[in-house]
Amino acid sequence: MSGAERHVLILGGTTEARHLAAGLAADPALRVTSSLAGRVARPRLPAGEVRIGGFGGPEGLARWLREQQVDALIDATHPFAGTISFNAARAAAAAHVPLLAVRRPGWVAGPGDDWHPVGSLAEAADALPALGERVFLTTGRMGLAAFAHLEDMWFLTRSVDAPEPPVPPRMEVLLDRGPFTVEGERDLLRDHRIDVLVTKDSGAAATSAKLAAAREAGIPVVVVRRPPAPDGVPVVPGPEEAVAWLKSL
Repeated sequence: MSGAERHVLILGGTTEARHLAAGLAADPALRVTSSLAGRVARPRLPAGEVRIGGFGGPEGLARWLREQQVDALIDATHPFAGTISFNAARAAAAAHVPLLAVRRPGWVAGPGDDWHPVGSLAEAADALPALGERVFLTTGRMGLAAFAHLEDMWFLTRSVDAPEPPVPPRMEVLLDRGPFTVEGERDLLRDHRIDVLVTKDSGAAATSAKLAAAREAGIPVVVVRRPPAPDGVPVVPGPEEAVAWLKSL
């Protein structure tokens, strides 16, 4: 990019999105806007301009891209955001705006890991009765309804904001935000007598300590696989590669 100030829209809410916004906002040749979904009550705000809330589907996003004269769109949302990534692909194509996706690499099981991959939260709930009775549930507050029917199991749920019903009847809520340490996760598993962990393959280093703690304790881990990504959208693993992509435009 060169010449007049260029407008970059970052679909954010992740650590990578904040780091990217911080790096780009320091460039006087760029106008940087980050869009947050608004699902967290007190989000960590990135550098530059911030927009909170939905666009009204792909048509609304395409309209916003045109009205705000966006020159490049970067989808740096959570790997499980799903819908917004497909909306971004459709909107970018309609508005003729270059689109890049930033996706941190997923986790990979290693020696000593007892992982049970599943395709959805519903499949995770189906797998639990055969694996344990006291569950550490780290899939976020939005999908707890999938586990609400498991009345005989006990759940420890961790999320940034308090969940809303429907939720499992036997549940303790821990309000916390990463990064977490292996020592802290080890103590949590022991103190709550956890015998099975459920997580999404978010790939974040800030929340991977629970996997190491589970490995040490010999605890099985139900891992929800990532949803499919839109076809034809270039993908990079982090902010540095995204900056290089912008420079190449």
